[in-house]
Amino acid sequence: MHVAALHTPSQIQLNQHGQLKHFLTIEGLSKQTLTKILDTAHSFINDQNQLVTTPILQGHTVMNLFFENSTRTRTTFEAAAKRLSANVLNIDIARSSTSKGETLRDTLWNLEAMAADIFVVRHSSSGAAHFIAETVCPNIAIINAGDGRHAHPTQAMLDMLTIRRETKKPFEQLSVAIIGDIKHSRVARSDVSALQTLGCKDIRVIAPNTLLPFGFDEYGEGVRLFNNMEQGIRDCDVIITLRIQNERIHSPALSSQSEFYKLFGLNQARLALAKPDCIVMHPGPMNRGVEIDSSIADGPQSVILHQVTNGIAVRMAVLALSMQGQLQEKGLIEAISV
Repeated sequence: MHVAALHTPSQIQLNQHGQLKHFLTIEGLSKQTLTKILDTAHSFINDQNQLVTTPILQGHTVMNLFFENSTRTRTTFEAAAKRLSANVLNIDIARSSTSKGETLRDTLWNLEAMAADIFVVRHSSSGAAHFIAETVCPNIAIINAGDGRHAHPTQAMLDMLTIRRETKKPFEQLSVAIIGDIKHSRVARSDVSALQTLGCKDIRVIAPNTLLPFGFDEYGEGVRLFNNMEQGIRDCDVIITLRIQNERIHSPALSSQSEFYKLFGLNQARLALAKPDCIVMHPGPMNRGVEIDSSIADGPQSVILHQVTNGIAVRMAVLALSMQGQLQEKGLIEAISV
């Protein structure tokens, strides 16, 4: 499936009133839309930093369709939907009718006929969620939970919420470093796009050349490349370390775990080069001693566990906002207005 053959995501993600209809990618969305998501997510966290429970999506059905495994992402979407009082169904795609010869279209149409309102889709093919939103089930809200190397928009937004809550600085004033396997990371792509949209002017990508995508210039204005960890991390406000995927550790792109840690691992000496109040983030799961030292992952500057809580809040926001048109009709819009 090729995204280029379809409408651009920005054309189908919003309804005629400019409200979120699908959430497929950060690219093409405005600063106003991203801020709306962040503000709505913030409203789902109380003054004690605890997630609230609300009946906003009572009577709605959310189906988690994970064609690619990810326990962490699936369970946080499930937790988010349940906190909104939605019905949640986790569909085991590997054992579904598609394994018996049924086409993907027919499987999705049957699930749509079961009165589903939202599909949360994770797929190994780039553009899968976009394809489903436009050509298969356009009347169902499609939330992209990660597609190939393309995008992971809710991960990017939980990262943005964490940055906003923890630094308490405008994005325009921040220096953010993203370290690791940029080439294969949909998180990196979505994080860069979100930071640019929200106004960050100093985004530093730190990686060996073998883990950079071809045509690095595609990332655009405000993004700088560093092959040297110490230079890239100096005076940063935020450090995001990415997972080195095990399937690539012994490939020609990466000689060994120890070699990567030696050159690009986040240790105490390198963290000391950043600003004293610099926060450290990781999308998980972590390879301790490869991307990050345990003393930092568990240390006072780490906000990794906060990312998990913020992830549920962001996914609550995206689920709720994707139903905003229906909620308006039912008089529930006050519950998610910001």
